[in-house]
Amino acid sequence: MAEQPETPSGLAPGYELLSRISTEMVRMQKEHYGRGPVKAKSYMLDDLLVVVMRGGMTTAERTMLDVGRSDAVRAFRQEWQNEMGDKLIARVEELTGRRVATYQSQVMFDPDTIVELFLFDDAAPLVAVHATAADQLHDGD
Repeated sequence: MAEQPETPSGLAPGYELLSRISTEMVRMQKEHYGRGPVKAKSYMLDDLLVVVMRGGMTTAERTMLDVGRSDAVRAFRQEWQNEMGDKLIARVEELTGRRVATYQSQVMFDPDTIVELFLFDDAAPLVAVHATAADQLHDGD
């Protein structure tokens, strides 16, 4: 596979965008939730962006999970995500330069994982699809 051109940051263009998206999603979780994931990785293919974030449950959430109240933790997290949706969409649109048609979030437990799904209203230019796919094949973690 051909080498990707490097950007001033030293990262290939597709990986740089994905890395910035992951960093921003974690930053926003920390800023607005008080605690954020310990790991995050973004994947983009054509009109779909998936951000997978791991860890970051609060002490109160962990306590509720330990007594079998995952339903309460999930319900609160979903309400919070519903309120944050417009902010997350705006940031993704700013970073990608593309319009988000719809957004969905899901929290899962054991292991603690949050998945953010963004569906763009248009297909990505072929060069962007190639850059992000190539960088995902060569995992930057």
